[in-house]
Formats: sequence, structure tokens, C-alpha cells
Amino acid sequence: MEQLIATIEKGQPFFNAIARNKYLKAIRDGFISVIPIIIFSSIFCLVASVPNIWGFYWPDDINNALWKCYNYSMGILAIACAATTAKHFADAQNRDLPKNNQINFISCMCAAIIGFLLLSSDTIATDAASGFNTTYLGSKGLLTAFIAAFVTGIIYKFFIKRNITVKMPEQVPPNISQTFKDIIPFSVCITVFWVFDIVFRAAFGFCFAQGVIQVFQPLFTAADGYIGLAVIYGAMSLFWFVGVHGPSIVEPAIAAALVANMTDNLAAFQAGQHASAVLTQGAQYFVVCMGGTGATLVLVFMFCFLAKSQEMRAVGKAAIVPVCFAVNEPLLFAAPIVLNPVFFVPFVFAPIANIWILKIFIDFLGMNGFMYTLPWTVPGPIGTIMGLGFQPLAFVMLALILVVDFVLYYPFFRAYDAQKCTEEAEISQEELAAKNAAKAAKLNDAFQGKADAKSVAAGAAAEAVKSDTPAVPAAPAAEATTASDLNGKRVLVLCQGGGTSGLLANALAKAAREHGIDLETAADAYGSHLDIMPDFDLVILAPQAASYFDDLKADGESMGVACCVTRGKQWISVDNFDLMDMPGVLWKKFDSLETATNLAFIGSIKDDILDIEELACGLLSGVRAIYPQRLMERYKLDEQALALPPYDLLQAIGAKRGMLISGGEIDTERASIAVLDEFRGAKMGRITLEAATAPAGK
Repeated sequence: MEQLIATIEKGQPFFNAIARNKYLKAIRDGFISVIPIIIFSSIFCLVASVPNIWGFYWPDDINNALWKCYNYSMGILAIACAATTAKHFADAQNRDLPKNNQINFISCMCAAIIGFLLLSSDTIATDAASGFNTTYLGSKGLLTAFIAAFVTGIIYKFFIKRNITVKMPEQVPPNISQTFKDIIPFSVCITVFWVFDIVFRAAFGFCFAQGVIQVFQPLFTAADGYIGLAVIYGAMSLFWFVGVHGPSIVEPAIAAALVANMTDNLAAFQAGQHASAVLTQGAQYFVVCMGGTGATLVLVFMFCFLAKSQEMRAVGKAAIVPVCFAVNEPLLFAAPIVLNPVFFVPFVFAPIANIWILKIFIDFLGMNGFMYTLPWTVPGPIGTIMGLGFQPLAFVMLALILVVDFVLYYPFFRAYDAQKCTEEAEISQEELAAKNAAKAAKLNDAFQGKADAKSVAAGAAAEAVKSDTPAVPAAPAAEATTASDLNGKRVLVLCQGGGTSGLLANALAKAAREHGIDLETAADAYGSHLDIMPDFDLVILAPQAASYFDDLKADGESMGVACCVTRGKQWISVDNFDLMDMPGVLWKKFDSLETATNLAFIGSIKDDILDIEELACGLLSGVRAIYPQRLMERYKLDEQALALPPYDLLQAIGAKRGMLISGGEIDTERASIAVLDEFRGAKMGRITLEAATAPAGK
């Protein structure tokens, strides 16, 4: 199992590259932008259809009004998606263009809409009126919408990058100049779509959108089978297991099928037929991801109520509420589930088992598939029952899924619980045997006890003003940023869907209030941040979205906004004690200057906000006082050199290593980096800068 995990982990850079692909990101972000349309329309669909189960039918006027709202929102879903996808794709293209020569995303959105209509709609004309055929303007046209958006973005970039535009004199106002600048790429886009539409219809006798459906229909059918469902949702969990947000990779490929199948189910149900499609958005939200990716709903209850380990119970209590609402990142990174070999099997196979159970109920027991979509944050059991229209079989299926998930997770949960109990027992014995070991206590305080909401809030807020603070020497740098410096700062937290980011943003706001800090926080989904990002001083990226950090950093640099990313919890074994690294930023206020300085030496405080030479001099001074022989052996120094002042000692080390710059001067910056790196890499030997204090009375 360990070898399998290691092999999968080696592929993480490749998975991250896929997640960062600008085409997949544009589809994902564009699709997320239209989710409100799907949910809004489903509410009217629920109100109109669900009462029919109990024999109640609305009067015709009310029924028509309800379905009108559904048809006028869901019915133009593809048009909206063409626009939103074009907008996000234009944003991605703009990262490769100079800031003074950017694609106008509004113009790009308009061109994509027109192009999509040319490719997907037939003109209907009668003696009385004329209009569009709406067959492919809804969910059936999503694939064509994506294609129209990409073609538009590529054409716009070609012309804008080469500055092939109508140029106006400098005296012309910028808004008017922009209008003329867009004429050429806009005209070329529409012309390309128009000519292609004429040629395609002449060759095949139908519109391009219909052709796309015919080409991809076999893939949609295969994806709806047992093997296809297992591959799709097994891959989603697998990606998540290695720390890459699985839905970001998988969902763009199936987004069109998810919505189209749900629409087909509803149409079949209204026609009195069997709604047989399994691969739907509701199935993904509430069956596959019941409690989040990996179907972790039952697992968090195990942690909370069945665990004997104190740590696991604490994690369960902290994560149970968000997991109930499908935000399971607190459990994934705190347990941890990510890259934890113990939970590999159930995490990957529980979602597969859930979707197979749903398919069995649909194929063999005659249950209708999902026809209605609710917000993904609706608790899984509730979303399952409502999304399936309160069918009696839905209650039976839900109970079976919960039982199966429990059976799959329980043996692995019990094994992990026993493992954690053993670790906790060993730690307790060590603490009883060496309760006066101040070193271990300080380490635990620094790396475990400070990792609460307050520490995260204060540390993250401090990052917000980092860009306004000049570099300072090592010791003063460790002093706390004052509350007055943090007042008025704004922090934006981003994740994939806005769930996890909302939790962290609330924690930051709460901690700031407790410290009397006027700190404003907000949360959003990555991909929707560009328009609001300039309004914030710091942007924090949640760990599941870490693959986007390079792009976010580039956006931040162009806007003058600081960016950082949280990391997942991990244990680091050091001889006879463990260190815990977990999401968050270390609080920059310490009880003693010694603790702060030592944390700077080991790299817990970023070197780029410190004077690296003064930091290295401080380290050499400390090591020289405790381990003079180690310094002499490592850097081939004699006793005379060892007695030099710290800066002169640093120069002596640089001279020994041949670190020279022009004029024969010593490159003390390079020498400082080398000294710090070798200390942190234990190349000076097994040393510590802290010593245990004697117990009181001895």
C-alpha cells in the first residue's frame, strides 16, 4: 500500500498541471458561475412537480407560470455558460498579455454568445412571427457553448497580442478607444462562426450543436455504465487523496453530461416514462459526495462518537458540522485522510459503491433518477430524498448507502483508532518519564498549542501588512505586528467552491474580534476572485486549491496584493518526539525573544522578511557558544577564527568556501544562506539551541 501511495504521489505534479489547464479551469469556473441558474430553476421545478406524487396538481395558470420561470432560466443555460466560460477563458489569456494590452472580456462574452447562437439555433419563421429554435439553447448545448467560448478567446488573443486593432489618437477617451479596438477581433469571430455554420449545415443538413451531441452521445452512454461511473468517481477520489481537488479535474469533462442527463430525466418523468440516467449533478452532490468527496459523512460520525483516540474525537467534533454540509476539508486535512494509507481503500471505493447502489435501484427496481438540483451544501441525506422527488425507494436506498459506507469505513477507522491510541499512550509515558524536558514542551507549545483559530487569524493578518513593512533584523522581526497595523486590513480566502474558505474567513474574523482588531474578511471560490481581488490586502488560498497558487501569485503581483496558501497537516518525526505542521500561519507574538529567534533560525519565520546576514550572525553566535567544535569541524576553522566577532566569523566562513564577488570581496549573503541551510539540514550535526531547565528546588 505504501508503494502504491508513493507511486500516486509522484504523479501529483502532473495532476496539478491538469488542474491548472486553462481550458479545464475555464469550463469549471464558467460552469460554477451558472450553478445559480440550475438551482433557481430546480426550485420551480420542485414546486411544480413534487406535489404530483401525492395526487395534487396545480391549476393550469399557476403550473404554466412555474414552468415558464424554469424554461426561461434553465432553457437558456448554454447561452449563459458560453458567456461565463468566455469571460474566465479571457481572464486566463490575459495572464499571458501585458497589463496595458488586455482582452476586453465583455466584448469576448458578447462574441461568444453570438457565435454560440449561430452554431446551435435554427431560425423559425411563420407568417405571424419569427424566432429561434430553443432545443440546444439549454443543457443540450453546453458542449457547443464551451467550444464557442474557446474559439472566441483564441481569436481575441491572436489579434490583441499582435496589436492588430483599430488604433485611435491619444486624444480619444479610453472607453471609446476600447470600442474601436474590439472591432477587428469581434468581426473576425462572428465571421468565422457564420462561415463555419453555413459550411457545416450544407455538408450535414443540421446545426453544429446537434452534431456535437451525436458525436458525444456514445461517451455519455458509456459514462453512465458501471465501469464508466467507477472510473469517473474513483478518479475524483483518487485525485483528492493525493491533495489535488478531484472535481476540478473530473467535473469539466462531464459537466455537460451531468446537466443534460438531469434534464432528460425530468423530460422522461413528465412524459410518464422511466428517468433512467444515473450520471447527474444531484447524484454527484448527494450520493457520490455524501459528506464531501470520499463519502465521508459516516466517517466523521465515527470520529466523533466511536473513536477512543482523543485526537480523533477532537477532529470529529471540529469537523462534524462542516462535513454534514459537504465541506469535508477540515476532516481531510486534520485527520488526515489525504495521503493517509489507512483510508485509501474506503476513500476511493465508498463513492463507487454509492453510485453503483443508485444505479442498481434505477436499473432493476425502477426508481427514477435525479431530476432536481439543490445547492451542494444541502446535507447529503436531505438532498438525496428531495432530489429524487421523495420516492419511497429513495428512503430505502439512502439507508442502504449509509450502511454500506459504514461497513467500508469501519475496519479502517478501527485500525487507525488503535494506531492513534497507541501513539497517544506512548506519548503519555514519555511525558510522565520526562516531564521536566522543557525542550519537548516548548516544541509542542510552538508547533501544536499555537495552531488555533487565534493564531491563524493573527498570523494571516500579519501577512497582509508584510508588503508595507521593511526588512528588519532577526530578533525584532519576531515581535508581534501591532493591532493598529492590522486595523482596516482586508483578507480574502479562496477555495474551490466557497465552503472551506467561508469557514476560515469566519475563524479569522472571530479571532480578530477577540484581539480587538478591525479586520475585514471575505470568502469566495477561486475563479471568481479577479474582479474583487484588488479590494483586499491579502488573499489566502485553501490547501485543496494549492495547485492554482502560481496563477494566483501572478494575479497578486500584477495587482499589488499579497498571496499565500495554507498547507495540510503533517507529522514530522524527530528522534524521540514529533512535530506537527498544519494549515495556518504561525502567530508572530511569542512569550520570549529566545523562542522567536530560534523559530527564525529554523525557518518558521520567512527569511524574505528578515535581514539574512544578521540572522546568520545570530545563529553562529548561538552555535559557537554551545557547539564550538562543530563549527570548527564543519567550516575548517581554527580557534583564532572562532573568536572573531559574528560578522567577521561569517566572512571567514565565506572565505573558506570561496564565496567571492567582484573585487575579491566576500559574498556574505551567499555565506549566510549556506550557514542557515546547513543548520536546518542538520549538516552541522545533531544539535539544539535550547537546553532543558532544572526543575524547581534542584
